Amino acid sequence: MFEDVGFSADEAAHLQIRAAMMTRLIAEIESQGLTQAGTARRMGITQPRVSGLMRGKLHLFSIDTLVVLLSKMGLRASERASQPSYNG
Repeated sequence: MFEDVGFSADEAAHLQIRAAMMTRLIAEIESQGLTQAGTARRMGITQPRVSGLMRGKLHLFSIDTLVVLLSKMGLRASERASQPSYNG
């Protein structure tokens, strides 16, 4: 997906991981019906940071930060590596 818009394979893989983590966080926040202020308190971050998260601002969040935020929401980041498929 990210490669389709010009990112290198390495950067695309990194962005895909971050996007998946961010999507999971957003889904959890919404499923719990939390406000941005409540989410900020729970995660120990500011409300503007939560706003950035909810708006999908990938560039604002590193993988390390997303792992910590997942943990604060009671979730666990899991490692899942797979062999790439080649069509050539």
